[in-house]
Amino acid sequence: MSGTVPLNWYGVLLVVSAVSAWALTFPVRRIALQIGYVAQPDDRKVHRSVTPQAGGVAMFLAMLVTWAVAASIPPLAPLFQGSSEPLGLILGAGVIFVVGMIDDLRDMSAPAKVAGEVLAATILYFMGVTWFQFKIPLAGLVQLSPEWTPLLTALWVIAITNAVNLIDGLDGLAAGVVAIASGTLAIYGLHLQHLGTLPTDNIGPLIAVVTCGICLGFLPHNFHPAKIFMGDAGALLLGLLMAASTMLIGGRAVTTGAVNGVAAHTGQTYFFFAPLFIPFFILGVPIVDMAFAFVRRTANRTGFATPDKSHLHHRLLRLGHGHRRSVLILWAWTVLLSGFILFPLYISSVNAIIPFGVLALGVVLYTLFHPSLRRQTEPGPEGEAPLDPPVGPGEDGSAAPGAPPSAEPGVGPGAPSEVGEGTVPGPDERPAPTSSPAKPPVPATTAAPSAEL
Repeated sequence: MSGTVPLNWYGVLLVVSAVSAWALTFPVRRIALQIGYVAQPDDRKVHRSVTPQAGGVAMFLAMLVTWAVAASIPPLAPLFQGSSEPLGLILGAGVIFVVGMIDDLRDMSAPAKVAGEVLAATILYFMGVTWFQFKIPLAGLVQLSPEWTPLLTALWVIAITNAVNLIDGLDGLAAGVVAIASGTLAIYGLHLQHLGTLPTDNIGPLIAVVTCGICLGFLPHNFHPAKIFMGDAGALLLGLLMAASTMLIGGRAVTTGAVNGVAAHTGQTYFFFAPLFIPFFILGVPIVDMAFAFVRRTANRTGFATPDKSHLHHRLLRLGHGHRRSVLILWAWTVLLSGFILFPLYISSVNAIIPFGVLALGVVLYTLFHPSLRRQTEPGPEGEAPLDPPVGPGEDGSAAPGAPPSAEPGVGPGAPSEVGEGTVPGPDERPAPTSSPAKPPVPATTAAPSAEL
């Protein structure tokens, strides 16, 4: 390709993908209910009714439709000619979609799911959808050798797909976060192509645009109260699309020399020196959530695939935020983190404050979500704390506010409290008479009774 693709064509594809995802979700919902492709409520989930979870089917079909339209657009046709990358993306997405669908229907084991993710990553690698290099601050440009590239590609696909899958716990959360992240990545990638820093035949920005449109079209069906869930098929598909686009943009951008005969710009923004950091910002919410989950489950000596209710969105719910507000808060965090990518593109003077802003965000996240700082708002053992306020005995053994008196002896308002060692029960604290012979009263001059009384 000799020049950049006009931006209006990317706008057309954004609309096509959004409309396709929105329209296809209607028949998918009906068919899912008929064949039983649904999510049943349980203690770990926040929904309380049977809900179709075949949203990934609509997403995958919308991606195929948009990909076909893109190949038929003359300015975009050269992207699909003489390159195996577009076909590789379709094949890899198809594999990860099938893996997710099987997991939705039959609950695959964690090793089997990881094996499917590795297979999808292997297809991407052999079809050229991978990174070639990345730049590390203070270390320079690192060219990836053929020995390391397959491993890094597989690790990246596994990390991003599972990060997206882990935040798919509230209505609209994963779709909104990925829409913001992929939209940010698309703008950044297209800006690099405009500057000549990213080759114009790179399909990374196109993948990001299609991903953003799919999420925007699916959101009206998925926002609380959700009419359909994306399921693992949808979450893993979005994760693979994000992994592919971040590798193609962050692992192909150059900071020196020339691209297509155009001199490459250097030093325009902080991220020109470290494109690898881009996905850690735009996907900051799911990556932080995954990191917390890894540390938490390692400390509790449970498997990483063991589900719990201590993700970021669960913590927000227990802090008193409603379902929609929790989703909007995490969307706002994603917008804020994405701002660190886009703002320096237009105002280079803010580059100096980016490292300090990153540290500030890290401190805020640690303060808000560190497990030990919220114990009083998260009763019960790890992974067993209810989302709704408990009805029954509170944390200190007293009845919860508004709860009816318990019929069990020794529980509820007016019931005798525990008698500690070395204390004498007062007149109102002594147990009621029973059928067994009562012990003689203890004279006031004797020693205090033991706890057995």
